[in-house]
Amino acid sequence: MNQATLHQLKVFEAAARHGSFTRAAEELFLTQPTVSMQIKQLTKSVGLPLFEQVGKRLYLTEAGRELFATCRQIFDTIAQFEMKVADLKGLKQGQLRLAVITTAKYFIPRLLGPFCQLYPGIDIALQVTNHEGILERMGSNMDDLYIMSQVPEHLDVNYQPFLENPLVVIAPANHILAQEKNISIQRLADEPFIMREPGSGTRRSVQKLFDEHGVVVKVKLELGSNEAIKQAIAGGLGISILSRHTLVTDAGDLTILDVEQFPIQRNWYMVYLAGKQLSIVARTYFEYLLEAAKQFAEQTTGSNCLRIEKTINT
Repeated sequence: MNQATLHQLKVFEAAARHGSFTRAAEELFLTQPTVSMQIKQLTKSVGLPLFEQVGKRLYLTEAGRELFATCRQIFDTIAQFEMKVADLKGLKQGQLRLAVITTAKYFIPRLLGPFCQLYPGIDIALQVTNHEGILERMGSNMDDLYIMSQVPEHLDVNYQPFLENPLVVIAPANHILAQEKNISIQRLADEPFIMREPGSGTRRSVQKLFDEHGVVVKVKLELGSNEAIKQAIAGGLGISILSRHTLVTDAGDLTILDVEQFPIQRNWYMVYLAGKQLSIVARTYFEYLLEAAKQFAEQTTGSNCLRIEKTINT
């Protein structure tokens, strides 16, 4: 590979990641013939095919997979070097690749904003997906840090809790149980339920609690969006169990029911693969988030308690 260039490797990495020459060309602002030519020259340099086409789909060969992994290592090393140089100059520059579980979108942007103002030279690549999507990205080492509510058991990872993530029973503000206290968990079996989609970490935690107490709820709807669930609750379609952080924004049509065994106490975790050397930027955000989360918890806990109490008493 003496004749391979860094530009060719960047073109190849984009094509391999997207599984498409066309999408690689769009990302790199190149023409598709240019991408094809660069891949052809790189293939000649390697001496083995890097892609194979089956039907209309493009797949990596064994050599292609090895080169793709090598490219990721090369680009990570270059990025580390660039960030180290910036750090030596007294600057914080580079990119933070952050993937968060869906529910975290309610508070992570609030913690990213001040960070970006503090370090304007850092670019943020934020991915929002469900638990299974996070595991897929983690398995491919696609990001620096992962924000999730359940630490994966089958992957070797480092993790740090930084914020509580209580799961609460949410109902319409005018629900018949809204005025009651210490509602039996068995009473939930009589209510139509709106559940998160299979694969959701929230759903797994809820199902585990129900199984422990022999509660079988009537699932009326399965929705993959917390916002959709909140709208369905407000529309009187049923009740649900969501993170209290989904109510950080105004939710005047909703209330939290006082049910035994709730809230389900969980935490938010910062997770990264064991053995992964965090970049200067990732380490900076890691340390920043630990402190910022403390202030966020104090602000949101107080405001949530006031709003919920007001809803119950009216």
